[in-house]
Amino acid sequence: MTETLPLWAANLAVFDTETTGIDTAHARIVSATIALLGPGGEVSERYDWLLDPGIEIPAGAVQVHGISTEIARASGIEAAVGVRQIVEQLLEMIERGFPVVAYNAPYDLTLLAAEAARHGVPWPAEVSPVIDPLILDKQFDRYRKGKRTLEAVAAHHGVHIGNAHDAGDDAIAAGRVLQRIAGKYADVLPPELEDLHRMQIDWAATQAASFQDYMRRARDPSFIADGRWPVR
Repeated sequence: MTETLPLWAANLAVFDTETTGIDTAHARIVSATIALLGPGGEVSERYDWLLDPGIEIPAGAVQVHGISTEIARASGIEAAVGVRQIVEQLLEMIERGFPVVAYNAPYDLTLLAAEAARHGVPWPAEVSPVIDPLILDKQFDRYRKGKRTLEAVAAHHGVHIGNAHDAGDDAIAAGRVLQRIAGKYADVLPPELEDLHRMQIDWAATQAASFQDYMRRARDPSFIADGRWPVR
């Protein structure tokens, strides 16, 4: 294996959100970060948002990211304004030729799509290219035991996270994890982003089917795992 980065991993647009909950259809964005990383994982551009989601932020969510309803209302921008800015910045990164890196992309991108629909913000028919370090980590190290949370996977790849569950720190850590994976498996990863995006669609479906099979055998015969990627 080689540690030379594929060309597509040299400059990455990283994206993460903190939200009011885990249901992508109903949760709201509280904070978000989009940053541009260089080949050494350095941050060359960074855009941060704090939104007033327009609803109460549940105590459980506050415990995760530390942003209370009071803080969001006092310091956050209107949700419709923030969502539009986030979508526009994300699409601008893609237009500039940078792939979007999001850890567990279907969560953040599906939630952002729902927020865009909620606030009347145009959303593209397809978001591409996207790179999901979680999908790649599962694909190339599928038999490794332990959790696959960002914190666990970052630790495995020697990437430090400043404050876990801070949108900025998580987004940047995800990009650096991706670069570690890309360097390690550069000789078996496709050289073209379009091919990598398409392969991740297949890998995500296969991984979900495998997990569904395990869950049905071990815990719940009716369990369903959604393998759609990167937006559900």
